[in-house]
Amino acid sequence: MPVDNTIVVDEADTKDTILLKAAHVVPTDNQLDALKNEFIAFIHFGPNTFTRMEWGNGMEDPKIFDLQNLDTDQWCSAMKDAGMKMVIFTAKHHDGFVLWQSRYTQHGVMSSPFKDGKGDVLKELSESCKKYGLKLGVYLSPADLYQIENKEGLYGNLSEYTERTIPRAIEGRPFENKTTFTFRVDDYNEYFLNQLFELLTEYGPIHEVWFDGAHPKRKGGQTYNYLAWKKLIKALAPKAVIFGKEDIRWCGNEAGQTRDTEWNVIPYTENPMEMNSFPDLTNESLGSREDLYEGKYLHYQQAETNTSIREGWFYRDDEDQKVRSADDVFDIYERSVGGNSTFLLNIPPNREGKFSPTDVSVLQDVGKRINETYKANLLSTAQGPKEVLDNDLSTFKLLGDDTNEIVLEAPKPITFNRLAIQEAIGTHGERVEKHALDIWVDNAWQEIASATNIGYKRILRFPEVTAKKVRIRILESRFYPAIAKISAHFYASRPPQLSIERSVDGEVSIMPKKDTFGWKPHGEDIAGNINAGYSIRYTTDGSEPTAASATYDRPFVISSGEVKAVAEVNGKLGSIASQMFGIVKRDWKAAGEDSVMGEHVSQNAFDGDANTYWSSKAKGKNHFITIDLGKEYTIKGFAYTPQTDTSEGMIEAGIVLASPNGKNWSPIGDFRFGNLINDPTTRTHMFRQTVNTRYVRVESKEIAGNGKTAAIAELDFLVE
Repeated sequence: MPVDNTIVVDEADTKDTILLKAAHVVPTDNQLDALKNEFIAFIHFGPNTFTRMEWGNGMEDPKIFDLQNLDTDQWCSAMKDAGMKMVIFTAKHHDGFVLWQSRYTQHGVMSSPFKDGKGDVLKELSESCKKYGLKLGVYLSPADLYQIENKEGLYGNLSEYTERTIPRAIEGRPFENKTTFTFRVDDYNEYFLNQLFELLTEYGPIHEVWFDGAHPKRKGGQTYNYLAWKKLIKALAPKAVIFGKEDIRWCGNEAGQTRDTEWNVIPYTENPMEMNSFPDLTNESLGSREDLYEGKYLHYQQAETNTSIREGWFYRDDEDQKVRSADDVFDIYERSVGGNSTFLLNIPPNREGKFSPTDVSVLQDVGKRINETYKANLLSTAQGPKEVLDNDLSTFKLLGDDTNEIVLEAPKPITFNRLAIQEAIGTHGERVEKHALDIWVDNAWQEIASATNIGYKRILRFPEVTAKKVRIRILESRFYPAIAKISAHFYASRPPQLSIERSVDGEVSIMPKKDTFGWKPHGEDIAGNINAGYSIRYTTDGSEPTAASATYDRPFVISSGEVKAVAEVNGKLGSIASQMFGIVKRDWKAAGEDSVMGEHVSQNAFDGDANTYWSSKAKGKNHFITIDLGKEYTIKGFAYTPQTDTSEGMIEAGIVLASPNGKNWSPIGDFRFGNLINDPTTRTHMFRQTVNTRYVRVESKEIAGNGKTAAIAELDFLVE
């Protein structure tokens, strides 16, 4: 059966025939090249960078884009360090503001202070990409609030569809490229085609054109003539893939979440090559056998996993806008690239025209990990089918009825915890549905990992093993699998930092420290994913934990005292975490406060959950919270955990008071905590002498950053 990018399903086709056809659907050359990019960048930049908004309204004064400096070389250097191969630039977001010198609008850099209206961000980026060897793509938002909102706007203006010549000639601004097109379109589609022509002929070569389905506002029943757009793109950028259409699809979320099984051969009820509009495909299953049986067309359309390194698509600030950890980005890289998709990571430049130092540090760390882990194939000198070891995706080992496995034997034992497998999808499509990895140990095969499909690439992750012989078994397939590459790798696992928490009932849980990145959570166990095989050791007697200490495997109860814990992986110990626990909070009650802001009630300050917190209203620096401990205790100190959602409300200085009845108060002692904004961790203060009390009050005197609210994530009172 010949292979093709799209194959029709006939009414008479049996389920077996449909599977056979699916096994012969292959990517185009452009799609395969895009998959080989693996890790690419997104750049969101524009008026929103200066207004600190995620979506603009289209009516921002261009003067708000007050860019004094621009360093696209710095962008490209950081992206190159990360191992990225292409950058997609937001040439126009939904606000309609253009970041190049367009002939067809004045709403853009030409009306801004940037280089006195002569600046061209896209041009500078294009030149930097060539300098650093990066491919360039463009995101041109189909939505355009400026063209909707201004009285002469073209979006939804109910103009007639007539024959238009693209590009429209502009006096004094001729094009070097003399190609012209004739399309029957309305005013807005003409405007869009004219701008596409500019981008594709004057800033290229362009390797990806990125469209999304965002519609912040509609007007006049405006529709997009994508088939005309596609014809223009195919003619002017023959190497480009188109995102959001038949070439590349959205993964279905913006969180960096990936499917366990990501098929790129998916069914359509219409011919995707003739469709004008493509829906977002968000189902958990898109290309399983049962999915394929419902299709009329089987089409290759790869997934692109897109998310942002910061909380949001645009830069806001370096204080409250959190940045993903290198662990998180590296985990998404392995799950997406190693899960048959492309990883598209957004890095928004700041108002200085640069990537912020924190973002650059993460990119460099991730790039270093990728290079150290995947640059060398530990099986490169192994014995076995040469087709899977020659680093050439066009050669392959075809498995059949007589064999469903590949055995490789290294000259000497290798230590590894990653194995990458690739199918020859360019010539044979996606065929493997389930596979397993074995190693030869004690004269027997031992399975150490398994997964479902492979496609362009599957990265298996598992605890560190040492062996000379490995075996890949194909357990289920749609047709004879063609395996193009097998490589073994070693990732230097890092023992994760730990956090120690206790419930209101006194039950202690120890776990990898939670990532504070809160934007569109993906719910993945980052530490467990990248550091497979780690264990946790702990003590409750104040001694330092070692590899010989008790192993934590389930929560335990402690009435009071200090818990210390450390993570261990492959004989390496991480940093020690410790937490002092005071009175069990089961019987505590809120007994008053000066004020409450919204849902941040007093009980949140002692509910055993550091993710919730009490917050006062913004009335100044003096605030208080009162707690009934349930009975009298002899307390010797207290611990304060600040909230970390923002930098607001961190109590820098204050006083603790005691009362036997909740009415008559005596001071126990003043306290002061420094550098809370930069280090928002639990702080402990010991009193000069112990005090017997049932009621305690914590009052703020100074708020970090001269704030006017007080906030407490958790309070603990330490006992003798």
